[in-house]
Amino acid sequence: MPIITLTTAIAAPIETVFDLSCSIDLHIASTAQTNERAVAGRTEGLIELGETVTWEATHFLVRQRLTVRVTQFNRPSHFRDSMVSGAFTRFDHDHKFETCEVGTMMTDVFDFSSPFGPLGWVTNWLFVTRHLRKLLVERNRLVKTVAESGDAERFLGK
Repeated sequence: MPIITLTTAIAAPIETVFDLSCSIDLHIASTAQTNERAVAGRTEGLIELGETVTWEATHFLVRQRLTVRVTQFNRPSHFRDSMVSGAFTRFDHDHKFETCEVGTMMTDVFDFSSPFGPLGWVTNWLFVTRHLRKLLVERNRLVKTVAESGDAERFLGK
């Protein structure tokens, strides 16, 4: 089972970083390269405990749908979204936030399994893990940019 861990230091308050990470609108902005859009469940605003969102996007030239549910939610320190349906056998994405000297340390832990046994393992090694890491890096770059610019209201509706 591949696990991707990514840590990002952000010079902004923990509440702002947490809320931006819950923003459907910011997520959509960060995935323009895959034409990702929210098509069911929570499709805008901030996702909360128990809510689902169904994402539709093109990955590896294939249009796909993925539904996740927020299964844990402890603002402003942690939330988890877990796959309900989609191309993976399973995935859990933990979003962790800690106050630090710079402002907020944001850590993503993305734990997933792909179908098809050994073929899935090879595919993960060759393509999937790198692709998912790139998507997380881009999302985190946008969270950091928006949080540090003071322009969070654009994605938070405040």
